[in-house]
Amino acid sequence: MVAGVLLLTAVWVFLLEYVPDDWDRRMLHENPNRQLLAYTFAPAAATVLAVLLVVGLLGGWVLAGRMLAPLTQITEATRAATHGSLSHRIWLPGRRDEFRELADAFDTMLARLEAHVAEQERFAANASHELRTPLAISRTLLDVARADPNRDPDEIIDRLYAVNGRAIDLTEALLVLSRADRRSFARERVDLSLLAEEAAETLLPLAEEHGVTVETHGEIAPATGSPALLLQLTTNLVHNAIVHNLPDGGTVRVTASVRPETVVLTVDNTGAKVTPQLAATLTEPFRRGAGRLHTHHAGVGLGLAIVKTITRAHDGTLTLVPRPDGGLRVTVELPASAPPADGTGTPYGRMEP
Repeated sequence: MVAGVLLLTAVWVFLLEYVPDDWDRRMLHENPNRQLLAYTFAPAAATVLAVLLVVGLLGGWVLAGRMLAPLTQITEATRAATHGSLSHRIWLPGRRDEFRELADAFDTMLARLEAHVAEQERFAANASHELRTPLAISRTLLDVARADPNRDPDEIIDRLYAVNGRAIDLTEALLVLSRADRRSFARERVDLSLLAEEAAETLLPLAEEHGVTVETHGEIAPATGSPALLLQLTTNLVHNAIVHNLPDGGTVRVTASVRPETVVLTVDNTGAKVTPQLAATLTEPFRRGAGRLHTHHAGVGLGLAIVKTITRAHDGTLTLVPRPDGGLRVTVELPASAPPADGTGTPYGRMEP
């Protein structure tokens, strides 16, 4: 409509300016003038404008409806998601345009959100079960002590102490997992090679008890993150490598290396053969490589889950690959830390003596 009005205005201003303005009915067919053109052309122009108005309204309404139909589907999927239906997908057909890309991105987000919610529900159920088990055992021991006053109290105290210790370990592991998942920590420069040596030295008595040799190799591998969480990550990896090893004469090799833009911490251990299917599930919470049987050093089943969460919180990647001769190779790759611009400060986030 605006284009039509502008066109008619241009015709009136620039074209009719050169048409005579004398009104003479006797020479109507011999000498056209401005009044004659206005008299004959105005109804036709009004009719055309009316048609343009109707066609524009109807065509715009149809076209807008077709263009906005994908947005309607996305809106309906959003409403369904807000009511808890995360399994709904848009599956928008048609050519790959901006609406199709938006719908596909929304479907991907819903799929990841559904998987995350399912994982959280499984984690909550497993955590509740794991926390309920030591409480139930403690209650049973107390009931036995109450029913049998002559029973040796030292035995009950020792068992209660062990059960309570396991509950404390589980609670602390859950706190570490929650803290790493929220990324509520200060970032400092950390050398992964120093953390590997510290973890190996701390777990040396456990390695000697299991008859496992721990070797540390590598170069300075500076990363940026939480020293406490990265030390927890390294300790968990070395602990798992020691516990899930050969009965005697096993080895654990911890290596820190540097790549162009990342630093890598690799932990290799000997042991029983692990299938790729089992290796893919070891990072799930409360999943134990040796099954769900509790041994003296079996842990609470959150070791690799904590490693995965800490790695993700530091924008890194975690890879578990079975070794051909048995055992597992665990690789943690983190973004490398840039050296301080001014050369000041203490490197790797450690206090100077």
